[in-house]
Amino acid sequence: MEKIVRFVEAVIFYSRWLLAPLYLGLVAALLILMLHFFKVFGLFVLDLLSDSPNDVILGVLSLIDVVFTANLVLIVIFSGYENFVSQINTAGGVGDSRPLWMSRVDFGGLKQKLITSIVAISAVEVLKAFMNIDHYDTSKLGWLVGIHIVFLGSMLVVAVADRLGAGYKSEDAEAPPAAH
Repeated sequence: MEKIVRFVEAVIFYSRWLLAPLYLGLVAALLILMLHFFKVFGLFVLDLLSDSPNDVILGVLSLIDVVFTANLVLIVIFSGYENFVSQINTAGGVGDSRPLWMSRVDFGGLKQKLITSIVAISAVEVLKAFMNIDHYDTSKLGWLVGIHIVFLGSMLVVAVADRLGAGYKSEDAEAPPAAH
């Protein structure tokens, strides 16, 4: 029976590697985002001379939107892989060094970074809509603002939950042993 238990536990333990191809798929998605960025950038540059200042701001916001999304994907790749699959070992620290946040982001931190990125992307979309307000009806603007407020509320709830959870952990760690 003990051999069966060890086998089941080994299968469960090594099943984390089933996530690796998914993270490679996200790397491919990052490449697609890079190509999309350069497409948007190219169109932005081609229209630059005929664009109004408002169009230039909208073009820059579109570029920022793609970059925020790429940052979000990168955070998911690095943090998810390190938290759930395996620690990333770069070539002995030679050449490209690890970003400082990689070793500091746990699952709670990953949630915070994800929701913060989503709120930032949402804020850019709302700003783009208000910069281009004559192309939006009040209903669509209402939905954009409403969804942004929901994201903000979600960020607040996640932050409070993580703060409360961290408080409980530190209280447990600092509690002195019971005297008998």
